[in-house]
Amino acid sequence: MFDKVKKNFGFGCMRLPMKNGEIDYNEFTKMVDVFIENGFNYFDTAHGYVDGKSESALRKCLTSRYQRGDYVLTDKLSMHHFTRQEEIRPLFESQLEACGVDYFDFYLMHAQDKNIYAKYKKLHAYETALELKKERKIKHVGISFHDKAEVLNQILTEYPQIEVVQIQFNYVDYEDASVESRKCYEVCCKHGKPVIVMEPVKGGSLVHLPQKAQQILDDLHGGSPASYAIRFAASFEGIMMVLSGMGNMDMITENIGFMKNFVPLNDKEKEAIEKVCEIFGSQNLIPCTACRYCMEQCPQKIAIPDLFACMNAKKQFQNWNTDYYYSNIHTKDGSRASDCIKCGKCEQICPQHLSIRELLEDVAKEFDK
Repeated sequence: MFDKVKKNFGFGCMRLPMKNGEIDYNEFTKMVDVFIENGFNYFDTAHGYVDGKSESALRKCLTSRYQRGDYVLTDKLSMHHFTRQEEIRPLFESQLEACGVDYFDFYLMHAQDKNIYAKYKKLHAYETALELKKERKIKHVGISFHDKAEVLNQILTEYPQIEVVQIQFNYVDYEDASVESRKCYEVCCKHGKPVIVMEPVKGGSLVHLPQKAQQILDDLHGGSPASYAIRFAASFEGIMMVLSGMGNMDMITENIGFMKNFVPLNDKEKEAIEKVCEIFGSQNLIPCTACRYCMEQCPQKIAIPDLFACMNAKKQFQNWNTDYYYSNIHTKDGSRASDCIKCGKCEQICPQHLSIRELLEDVAKEFDK
């Protein structure tokens, strides 16, 4: 269906190499070159990624340096960048300009859930995207999705023109009742929609494992935790693409190493993953993926994902280091968890549907003593 797409592993551009608080263009350029040289060509971005700099970074490091047929580029229509239908086309055109292209291979209705979908329907966002497809400014229209399977089924039923669905899919969320990765995947299969996977390593949570979980994977005498997580996602039928945000050359090199000649998980590896899931389930960690959408809305500028990471680390390791990072790194120049004013704006945009206000209260009790 998508003949231009090479292989089943894509470069997610939500997290890019940084240097002194800015995107390291030299490093990103080298990473792009290595990625393409090894036969991969899929790049994923959105207007707000990396504080609004991801699109222009792709123009500088990818689209201005390669022929248009050498890469596949996906962008998204994000809800907090438009409030009226009349704003969609100008926004879309600004995205084309920022990326330095005259069309997108894929354009996704971003972060769809029940409430966001209602806004997109009201403002005829899907219809606008389909018009842009007719004008050949979009090759394929799709959605990225963060909600329960029944909502996904509703969207795909009401808009059968959708060609591809991007879902959060990893081995921890596969049977999680709040994410419903398996059920969402099954809805996509029922509607015959190819699946793009986001968060295969759950924002890095499946890279830095608890010691017991790490030992289980080490006993396989094979790859890294990231390799098992990404291969898990890619092993399912109907998975078109697995995305990974990569912040340095080592990550590119590692991921290419096991995805260039992809091999699905075997039975022994699947059994090990099940044991790792049991360990995660027993820890009661905050399932934040550090997408940082919440920070864009927070009037107090609380570094919510970083504070949640501190809380998780405290539960896992119980050492002084997490208190130091909380007080001297993550809240040194910003707000603490106790500064939350309970406005709820963060919860309205959280793809994981976390009760952020309540969780910040827990963080405050632990650290703001």
